[in-house]
Amino acid sequence: MNAVCQIRSAKFPSLPGASFSNSRTQLAFVRKIFLCQANFADSGVNGSYSLKVVPHTLLAAEKEEAKAVLTLFLKKQGLSNAIAARTINKSDLFIDHLVSRLHSIHKSRYLVGRELTTLEIRDALIPYLETLQEEYGSVLLDVVESFPNPPVKEKPAAPIPASPSPSPSATPSPSHPSIDSKKLKAISRVSEIDLDGKLRPQILYLIELGLDLDQIKGITRRFPAFAYYTLEGKIKPAVEFLLDLGVPKSHIPTILYKRPQLCGVSLSENLIPNMAFLESLGVDKKQWAKVIYRFPALLTYSRLKIKTTVDFLYEMGLSEQSIGKILTRCPNIVSYSVEDKLRPTAEYFRSLGVDVAILLHRTPQNFGLSIETNLKPVTEFFLDRGYSMEDVGTMISRYGALYTFSLAENLIPKWEFFLTMDYPQSELVKFPQYFGYSLEQRIKPRYALMKEFGVMLLLNQLLSLSSHNFDKALKKKLDKLLPDQDQS
Repeated sequence: MNAVCQIRSAKFPSLPGASFSNSRTQLAFVRKIFLCQANFADSGVNGSYSLKVVPHTLLAAEKEEAKAVLTLFLKKQGLSNAIAARTINKSDLFIDHLVSRLHSIHKSRYLVGRELTTLEIRDALIPYLETLQEEYGSVLLDVVESFPNPPVKEKPAAPIPASPSPSPSATPSPSHPSIDSKKLKAISRVSEIDLDGKLRPQILYLIELGLDLDQIKGITRRFPAFAYYTLEGKIKPAVEFLLDLGVPKSHIPTILYKRPQLCGVSLSENLIPNMAFLESLGVDKKQWAKVIYRFPALLTYSRLKIKTTVDFLYEMGLSEQSIGKILTRCPNIVSYSVEDKLRPTAEYFRSLGVDVAILLHRTPQNFGLSIETNLKPVTEFFLDRGYSMEDVGTMISRYGALYTFSLAENLIPKWEFFLTMDYPQSELVKFPQYFGYSLEQRIKPRYALMKEFGVMLLLNQLLSLSSHNFDKALKKKLDKLLPDQDQS
């Protein structure tokens, strides 16, 4: 191999926000390096693996996963959904190139008939894409779209606009027919029948578990590679593993619908080691069935991502024991960005005078709420009704779930009824748990009974006591009141 092909010294500006207008010299350099790489990858040198020996169904699944990795990578570099989708639509040859690299890196796996897991594919391709980004910088899109031929035309400068990620349930865009057709092909595969008029074995197995055909199509629409997962190689081992952990069979359909990628993760090399790592952080191993049902994606997160969240929790002053309980009760906290979500939320609660460590321990779900959409409106609701910022901080410190309630369906109707009760507003600062009780089944009936007895209990006594103790409190209050009335 010519030494020129091994050059790795050129560095260009990073992709986010970079202009796609490039000099002739830059493109000439890319042409020289990239063509050498393409020839090298296709030459069979260094263990490259022929695509011809890979089963068609497996190859199709790997292409879908390679597309998913490339799409994710482009979005992380700052590309909008539209630009990322357009790039994928024009990059069939580059996708084939990525799959070829997989076969080269994991040649021994294919020789023994072992399928690669989703994490193995991701771990193999992302470092390679990062290397390409470093080498080609602002011309990376041209390189990807033109593979194996270099780009020859300059493109006008155009900043990369930010765009929110689509929801998991978003339907394919009609502006990208190639992508749509591949999704449709995967979805149609779900409904294919054999010569005996039966669905594929993996589909029948999933239906026996409790998924219906429309749900399986929905999974495939969001994650096309799922249609190519084999029964014995991927789906069944994952399901049996979950059952062995104590996950009820009735929960399996929900888990697979939420995170079909679980079936693509190696049990021995990824899933079990990841669980051991999480247990070392304090996740209760007796609670795995509940943890997975609550947030099945936890098992597919990288250790780096999990450690970043754990480090933040330590930074907030939480103990190792508390962190373990949080990961067990609220595993989806790992999915929140530390810098974009957790830290700003912690700073917001700190501005109210709240002990963030205590709040995280009691109600970590608060940290998944939007500051603008959920937190500020609740704060302003109480401020508008005469409470001070200190009062609001005290209320949330005493009852962390307060911010998880809907204004329209919970706080407002209960506040309006509270105004008809004979309590000062300060009573809610002492007992904000009031908002956690049912208005129709608890608050109104007990208040009416108390009024009927002609006595007055503290708001805490009115609502938190058991039925037996509530009756005793009413009788005790009434007995105390009657002697005073007799003396008068």
